[in-house]
Amino acid sequence: MKIDLGVDGQFVYKISCTECVAGGTRSWSAYRPGGDNGFMAAMDRWIFHLKEKHPGADAPCLAFLPAAQQRLHERREKQAASASRTDDAT
Repeated sequence: MKIDLGVDGQFVYKISCTECVAGGTRSWSAYRPGGDNGFMAAMDRWIFHLKEKHPGADAPCLAFLPAAQQRLHERREKQAASASRTDDAT
């Protein structure tokens, strides 16, 4: 994981996979700006990447898979509810 400062002065979290390639020659990575939410989003994405692409990996962060799945479920429910309210307003 790499933590930088963005142009707005906020932390930017980047996690890269040394084994996977995305978009031709670039390493797969999760890049999220922001405070705690950015960190959690980057970590969740990394956990899902490990689970899907490296199922045999022995990584301590995989202990947080159930919590990451719960956050994803809650985020999808919130998006669905928001979309439903938008559809009702039109």
